[in-house]
Amino acid sequence: MNNFSKLKNIAVVAHVDHGKTTMVDELLKQSNTFDARAEVEERVMDSGELERERGITITAKNCSFIWNDTKINLLDTPGHADFGGEVERSLIMVDGVLLLVDASEGPLPQTRFVLTKAMSLGLKVGVIVNKIDRPDQRIEEVKGEVEDLLLEIATELELEDFDIDIPFMYASAKNGWATLDYKEERSDMLPILDFMTSDFYPEPVREENKPLQLLVANLTYSKFLGQQFVGRIKQGKIVKNQQFTCIGKDKTKNFKVSNIQTYSGLATEEVNEALAGEIVICAGIDEVHIGDSITPTDAQDALPRIEVEPPTVAVNVSVSTSPLSGQEGEYLTSRKLEEFLQDACRLNVALQYEGTDDPKIFKLKGRGELQLAIVFEELRRKGFELMVSRPEVLFREIDGAKHEPYEKAVLDVPEDFTGAVTEKLSIRKGIMSSMMPIGEGRTRVEFEIPSRGLIGYRSAFLTDTRGEGILSTEFLGYRPFAGEMLARQNGAIISDRSGKVTGYALFNLLNNGEFFIEPGDTVYEGMVVGESKKENDSNVNVCRGKQLTSVRTAGKDENIILPPVRPRTLEWALDWIDNDEWVEVTPQNIRIRKKELQANKRSVIRREKK
Repeated sequence: MNNFSKLKNIAVVAHVDHGKTTMVDELLKQSNTFDARAEVEERVMDSGELERERGITITAKNCSFIWNDTKINLLDTPGHADFGGEVERSLIMVDGVLLLVDASEGPLPQTRFVLTKAMSLGLKVGVIVNKIDRPDQRIEEVKGEVEDLLLEIATELELEDFDIDIPFMYASAKNGWATLDYKEERSDMLPILDFMTSDFYPEPVREENKPLQLLVANLTYSKFLGQQFVGRIKQGKIVKNQQFTCIGKDKTKNFKVSNIQTYSGLATEEVNEALAGEIVICAGIDEVHIGDSITPTDAQDALPRIEVEPPTVAVNVSVSTSPLSGQEGEYLTSRKLEEFLQDACRLNVALQYEGTDDPKIFKLKGRGELQLAIVFEELRRKGFELMVSRPEVLFREIDGAKHEPYEKAVLDVPEDFTGAVTEKLSIRKGIMSSMMPIGEGRTRVEFEIPSRGLIGYRSAFLTDTRGEGILSTEFLGYRPFAGEMLARQNGAIISDRSGKVTGYALFNLLNNGEFFIEPGDTVYEGMVVGESKKENDSNVNVCRGKQLTSVRTAGKDENIILPPVRPRTLEWALDWIDNDEWVEVTPQNIRIRKKELQANKRSVIRREKK
């Protein structure tokens, strides 16, 4: 059955955009995993529609290949901090990690996060300094920074037996080559492939004669087989058509395994049994959750459940109560909305949801704005309508005092924009902890800042740095409440009636601020149509038409030219809105509205909000 003699389970981890998925592509190609005639697209592991659009990995993916008589189960993990839960549950399936670090940017907050998790689990760590062909590479400096980071984490975790003699490799994944000496350029990835099959990474302990122990680390669904679970067999073996027990958080259930698959390249292959150390996909049970243990019915010895970092951000999600609800998508009932949230939390252990006093509204908790926005973007693409509130941080009471989550923000910016960045973060109650030059003409600034201060900042940061800045964050823990701050500095421009937007009305209102709508759009009373130049809100008529007279003079009509409107994305809207507003999400549009639509029932004066 097996055409290999050894087995290795390895995860590729890195900060976002350091080249993990490109590296996995090249390893699969150069290990002859694909048929010679097959056409393979770029970033083949980023299979989701949203992943391909945004160029980031959102969910951890498994694949495998055979090299030097060794089968390697390889996990490609997300690099964005918001998807840290995916990394945490992936690491329990492997015995070693391959850490990628950008040759210019060096280790960043997510690098530290994944390394801490890997080292606390006792995993072996190999390092690849990637993108060494960059003109601004700092290979020796980056190598020193990684070694310092490893030593720092080992000290923090009190790992006395940790081997600090970490092997380093150097690569240009984009160009498909790797080397053990960065001064020598090669034409292939053989050094990495040989390293992965060497004795550095341990083989999983293959105790096949003991009773089965398998921890469910992921869930997937097949149209033909139904619900499936993914996990690594810690000991024993799993056999098709045999009875096993699923030990959940609250209850235990017996089931018969109807299908077993193992990874083969990017696909899977069906097997009749799988032994200890192998990563498997099994079917046969409908109700299973991440963290459950699969054991024999006569030896129910559960493994410790997966515990991930707690959520720090929450949003309220509501059934759409907009005047336009049901016109652009399928109306979502509260029961259906709750079912979607239950599924999202079941597939992602870092998400949690709960009900509120209003039966139409639910609270969804997660790691960050991007993670939550992805959930709603997927719901929107299924054709449904809903409303989402401004992200809010989750406060805690510690020793009778109010505490809030803090983050370490690391910003790499062109030195000309350092002033604008530090000014904005200071207003948001950030405290600078360090500033140093990196490479030619760039500066790295580090701030300790309340998580509240970063909500809505990402888009402003990209504007201030003309898209050239890199912002990454690391969760520092809970600290005393930093005081009140305005959610947004400027007020909103609000439509005072329903109707179609006219170019004439917009042209005459340009002095009020920046508009988010275009002529011909449909608006309603209470819908936010723009951002004011002033701190307070203002109600305006964007439907006013030009009064026509019987006397017309040739050449008297003005040619109306309006400034371009920024694209209305879900992340931008969640960043921008204030506490008294909703983002209205439909398959065709992203709108912003006031919670109270009627102008005579709300004030235009904005007070400081939490």
